[in-house]
Amino acid sequence: MAFTALAAGVSGLQAFTEGVGVIADNITNVNTIGYKETRARFSTLVTETAALSSYSPGGVRAFSDTLVSKQGLLQPSGSATDLSIDGAGFFVVRSGRSAEDSTGELLYTRAGAFTQDDEGFFKNTAGLYLMGWETDSTGVVTGNKNNADDLRPININNLNGFGAATNDVSLRVNLDTATPLNAAYTPATDVGNLANGTVEPDFETNVDIFDSQGRRHTVNIAAVHTGTNSWSYEIYFDDPTMVDAIQHPDGIIANGTLSFNTDGSIDLAGGTIMNLDDSTTAITFPGGSIPITYATTGGIDVDNGAVTFDFGDDGAKNGFVQSSSSSSRLSYSVDGAAFGNVNGVEIGEDGMVTALFDNGLTLSVYKLPVAVFQNADGLSRRQGNAFGASDLSGDVNFQEAGDSGAGTVSPNSLEQSTVDLASEFAELIKVQRAFSASTRIITTSDQILEELTRL
Repeated sequence: MAFTALAAGVSGLQAFTEGVGVIADNITNVNTIGYKETRARFSTLVTETAALSSYSPGGVRAFSDTLVSKQGLLQPSGSATDLSIDGAGFFVVRSGRSAEDSTGELLYTRAGAFTQDDEGFFKNTAGLYLMGWETDSTGVVTGNKNNADDLRPININNLNGFGAATNDVSLRVNLDTATPLNAAYTPATDVGNLANGTVEPDFETNVDIFDSQGRRHTVNIAAVHTGTNSWSYEIYFDDPTMVDAIQHPDGIIANGTLSFNTDGSIDLAGGTIMNLDDSTTAITFPGGSIPITYATTGGIDVDNGAVTFDFGDDGAKNGFVQSSSSSSRLSYSVDGAAFGNVNGVEIGEDGMVTALFDNGLTLSVYKLPVAVFQNADGLSRRQGNAFGASDLSGDVNFQEAGDSGAGTVSPNSLEQSTVDLASEFAELIKVQRAFSASTRIITTSDQILEELTRL
């Protein structure tokens, strides 16, 4: 009996030593961003047989339980790249010697104190690189959200000098119905005379569009009054050398006629909207081209979604209109831009990462996924206050912030440690007393054995 009691006391020393280690880890991480408290739990070791007349002491063993799903306090921060998650879920990060080391393990963390390294990649204080989905300029994710291979390390420095090609040009123009008919222009034979200056247009305006390298190109839209409720137009580049001279003489992109209803709204079916020959041609810039093709709607549509000139909806007055007021451009909108140099970043509650440029423009470039698990408390601990998936946690599910149970991203804030220092000190006293008691068991068992050896 004395030997088994001695073993029970030794098991107490081992278990309570581990308990002190757990408490020590909690106390030393009381100021660690996103740290999740671990608790020591104890369970009996039973060695007795089925005999009812005797008792065989077994002892105790320790278990650790990390409360991963417990929400910490969100504290405001002055840095735009300090992030936390309000609710369930984790930031997706990757370990590795560099951001482009694809062999690194994909991990999950609530430690959102991210800064840029010397190459512009975002990593936290543990050196784990922040991962996200790439998006188009409208913020739509371009990859497969369920495929971890489509996640990319976030870097906005490579956007310096970045340009986005124009996709859409929308025009609101009023043409004066009292303008005299222009006999100098015949639609069938005089195409190009507006572009080359042979005929003075009754109305002319211009807009700037951008190619894929962010270079600005001025496009003119000119029109002449050639019939009752009918106008002829030409769209051409201000600098004709920017386009192929054979396909686009005098820089013309397209020409046609605009027809209007009696109430001044545009009649798309009554007019013609075309390029020079109603077949695929190209605006050729140095280093690239923008294909142009015939459109069947209210604009000249450029192939591959490059540029669409929108003249308005059929029968509506939201584009080109005709009235008794003087001809003028009422408004216009053009997408695409030369973005310039990046001077900051903004991250929204939906996880959208937006680059801020020195010319005041913004561009959506990444979206942060929120990783959720069926049992977050079953995640395995990793170096750097991160976690890895395990059999107990279940498979990872990448969600957009705020969707399907995932928390929202809270920018300019950090999640504090979930450790309660007062509770840890109280627990430390309890475990220390239990450790001391176990040493007394060993001392007493030793005395019993000593008495036995004297018999």
